[in-house]
Amino acid sequence: MTKILFLGDIFSQVGCLLVETRLPALIGREGLDLCLANAENAQDGTGLSLASAQKLLDSGLDALSGGNHTFRFHELESMLDSHQRLIRPANYPDPCPGRGWTILKCPSGVKVGFANLMGRVYMKGALDCPFKKADQLIGEMREKGANILIVDFHAEVTSEKVALARYLDGRVEAVIGTHTHVQTNDARILPGGTAYITDAGMTGPHGGIIGMQSQEVIDSFIMGRTKRFKPAKKLPILQGVIMVFDTTGRAESITPVNLEGLA
Repeated sequence: MTKILFLGDIFSQVGCLLVETRLPALIGREGLDLCLANAENAQDGTGLSLASAQKLLDSGLDALSGGNHTFRFHELESMLDSHQRLIRPANYPDPCPGRGWTILKCPSGVKVGFANLMGRVYMKGALDCPFKKADQLIGEMREKGANILIVDFHAEVTSEKVALARYLDGRVEAVIGTHTHVQTNDARILPGGTAYITDAGMTGPHGGIIGMQSQEVIDSFIMGRTKRFKPAKKLPILQGVIMVFDTTGRAESITPVNLEGLA
């Protein structure tokens, strides 16, 4: 049996502090073999800095994935090129710094392929097709000996996430949706055996509006003018899913995680 945690979007310093204070006990209590997370909002709610990336990895996370804010801090590009534990959406057009997948080894020797893709509906950027890119990644990761394949699909639209999961059902072991910061109530095993949830949620401050201070976001809706929002600080919650795979790599269960407060 292999037990893997995936944390929903780590948001701001509150999210980083949640990982630092809650993850070690969670690893011990659940007997986790591997801990993954989307961390593209870890630095002040937008982007990932070198310092934040290193802090999260030092706190017990085995690999970090990205999304539409991956390249906000150019300093991260050197780490993306050199660090096997940091990945970005594979369907950014070439040439692009970094890699879209990596192979991680559990203490038992099980090899896990961890891939990152980004949706194209209502997302900025000239992205390659995530469906066709997924076909390519599956072959590449299997060739490297991956027993379990987990895909972080960072997308805005529910239908696009469900469509990719159905498209990959039976060919990968898990598809986890990220980006919208609201944990969905549809964690399940699809007919072909793939573990799925439309959105794993957010590891960060839930006392605002998807991580940001409430009044600033409300004002932007009322006034119709955009502005740079500030991260909220209240109601820290660690969210994600725990997936269990049998000895053949097949998904047995996917269970949402919600841990309120700092340890």
